[in-house]
Amino acid sequence: MCTTILIGKNASYDGSTMVARIEDSSSGMFKAKKFIYVSSEDQVVDYKSVRTDCEIKLPEKSFSYTCLPNVKKWRGVWGACGINEKNVSMTATETITTNERVLGADPLVEYEEGIIKKGGIGEEDFIVIVLPYISSAREGVERLGKLLEEYGTYESNAVAFQDENEIWWLESIGGHHWIAKKVPDDAYVVMPNQLGIDEFDFKDAFSKKESHMCSEDLREFIKENHLDLSLKGNFNPREAFGSDSYEDHVYNTPRAWVMLRYFNKNTYSFDGPDAEFKPSSNNLPWSMVPEGKITIEDVKTILSNHYEGTPYDPYGRHGQGDQRGKFRPIGINRDDVLALTQIRPYVDEEIKAIEWLAFGSNVFNGLIPFYTNISKTPKYLANTSLTPTSENFYWVNRIIGVLCDSNFAETQASTEAYQMKVLSKGHEIINKYDKEFKKNKGSIKDIKKFLEKANEEVADFTKEATDKYLDEVLYIASLYMKNSFSRSDA
Repeated sequence: MCTTILIGKNASYDGSTMVARIEDSSSGMFKAKKFIYVSSEDQVVDYKSVRTDCEIKLPEKSFSYTCLPNVKKWRGVWGACGINEKNVSMTATETITTNERVLGADPLVEYEEGIIKKGGIGEEDFIVIVLPYISSAREGVERLGKLLEEYGTYESNAVAFQDENEIWWLESIGGHHWIAKKVPDDAYVVMPNQLGIDEFDFKDAFSKKESHMCSEDLREFIKENHLDLSLKGNFNPREAFGSDSYEDHVYNTPRAWVMLRYFNKNTYSFDGPDAEFKPSSNNLPWSMVPEGKITIEDVKTILSNHYEGTPYDPYGRHGQGDQRGKFRPIGINRDDVLALTQIRPYVDEEIKAIEWLAFGSNVFNGLIPFYTNISKTPKYLANTSLTPTSENFYWVNRIIGVLCDSNFAETQASTEAYQMKVLSKGHEIINKYDKEFKKNKGSIKDIKKFLEKANEEVADFTKEATDKYLDEVLYIASLYMKNSFSRSDA
């Protein structure tokens, strides 16, 4: 129920690696999220899943990290995304699809209540049991791969790992197998809830592992279970392990199509009956070299997409009405949080990592940046409760989204102004503190407090701007209530 984009360092505007993922709730659910810091001193050693009875002994030594857990703990942590003190990031997870042949050969480890260590590991657990123990993206793949092989999983998932130089993408295959591929430095990758890797070099995976890794018995697993569907010997993991259903072409592939259409609109034809790539195309590339370098603003724009400029826009006023809302949009009502992790190669180690965050429906929210080498996060994002309130960033965006959705055209100008305002100010504050750090590094006694001051400045400005935005759209929505009447008592 998520959408992910991965951007190699030579495809980004500033040479950073960038990973962005939206965590979405299941249909009919809305999960309140918060942004917190977890000290290595608070990291558990004897870990037990909430959703299952799986028990794992974790290493004694760990790194501190940020994460975005659920406020309601009834299904576990669900850390979503974070960056550890080694400037390594991890997302958890992109739910993906697989096929019956794979599940028959290596069944998911289904949970059975009361039977200890049944049910394996899943999205609930991944951040807590992996991120605090890795010093590179490659180490993340290796650690999660071993855990999947040992404990198994009850769901099909994909996970991104990122450091300053590399981004790796791991996809689980059945209950205990996995495959991983390095994102090309000059390319971007789009992932919309489907198994995505479309080519794989086994020779590399079982030798140098420069760009490919997998579970040790994957070749034998494929052969024994007749999973290779290629006719010419060019193995395609998506065909072997993935799904191809009507539901995919309504829920998944249209999102990949619209993302590729945004970044490579002149490279291929995406519209009309003779288009090279269509919303239902099975051969949409896993990665592409973009036509231009990708910015933070590009990522926010595409991860807010609702098929604007196409016949499928649910807010559209023109074209065939039966096409509107046909496909599942990226910017959907049940977006919980968008996290964009940026690891910058051109600044000091202490300030390399930035985590850009937006809560609620991406069509109507704003994206703001935070340094992650800290000891605490701003209360505006950390103190999310289960009670709706305008006093924290999650709930105020949920409220604003509902007001704007039902008055889309009337509130659009306010939304666009707000989104530009907070993004611009976010860049301004980061630029200011980057320069101050470079100039005064030797005299800054407590770097964490210095960066926390920057984060508080971002949060304070954002709260003021968001309160004003709420006031504007509440006024507009009030004018257009169905029980309005033109005559007044005055």
